[in-house]
Order: sequence, then C-alpha cells, then structure tokens
Amino acid sequence: MSYGAKEMAESFRTVRKNTIQVAQDIPEDRYGFRAAEGAMTVGEMLSHLATSTYWAAQLHFVEKKTDVSYEDFGRYMAEGKAKAAALTMKADIIAALESGGHDFACQLEQMTDAQLAEHVAFPAPIQPPTKSRFEMLLGVKEHEMHHRGQLMLIERMLGIVPHLTRARQNR
Repeated sequence: MSYGAKEMAESFRTVRKNTIQVAQDIPEDRYGFRAAEGAMTVGEMLSHLATSTYWAAQLHFVEKKTDVSYEDFGRYMAEGKAKAAALTMKADIIAALESGGHDFACQLEQMTDAQLAEHVAFPAPIQPPTKSRFEMLLGVKEHEMHHRGQLMLIERMLGIVPHLTRARQNR
C-alpha cells in the first residue's frame, strides 16, 4: 500500500478540519489567553497555524528549491510571521485556516511520487544535510498536530471539552 500525495493531502485536510473546529469552539474573548509566560496566546497560535503552510508552499510548490539557505528560510519565516500578525479577529483567523488549508492540500495532492522523493539540501551544520520533500511536507502536518494538542489542553484549562473528546464520549 502506498502513502503518497493524495493520502497526505487528505490526512492534512482532516488535521486542518480539527484545528478549525478547535478555533470555532474557543470563544473570541478567550483568544488572548496565554497558558504560561512566554507561550503564544490562543489567537497567536491559531494565526501561526493559519500561516504555517506558507513557507512549505513557497519552498516546494512555488520556488521548487532543491537547496534552502538560511536566507531563504529567514525570508519565508518573516513573510509568514507578517501574515500571521495581520490576523487578529477570530473570523479572519478561521477564514485563513480554511483558505490556507484548502490551498495547501490542493497543491500537495498534485505532487508526483518523483517530486515527493526529491531531496532538499540544507546548509551546514544542519543535520541531516538533506530531507525528502515527502518528509518535509509530512512535517507540516506534524507541526499542526503538535500545536493542536496544545490548544486542546488549553481548551480544558478554559473549561471546554475538546470536540474529539465529546465525539468519543457520545459514541
């Protein structure tokens, strides 16, 4: 059985759908909640996720680089951070999660197995010195799942039962 671009895109859609549900379940007046000093607020974390696909899309779909420099990565991060900073209202964050997730998944599912197998090189001293596009793109989904786990714990701190828990309890 093969796990390729179509399966990864569908899996990312599921992850993003769950992130959007969390964003909808948390009241807008709690988007300023910060779980600990130095941590992102709920709104900052959701804005971060809404724009976190930007750098990967630039690298893999737009510029199609086979090596990435510190300057490239810094530029991608700065542009993504500026996009995230512009998202301050719940409705705008959710719209960005929806549109960005849709666009990323559509681009992802168009990739061929050969494209997913291509390696991207990193500057020293980064180890390993290369990663496949497949591994890097899978990392985008893993990154979102990491933050969504944080958000689900924050939901508990705010007195909200996460939607996946509610669904399991209903079954």
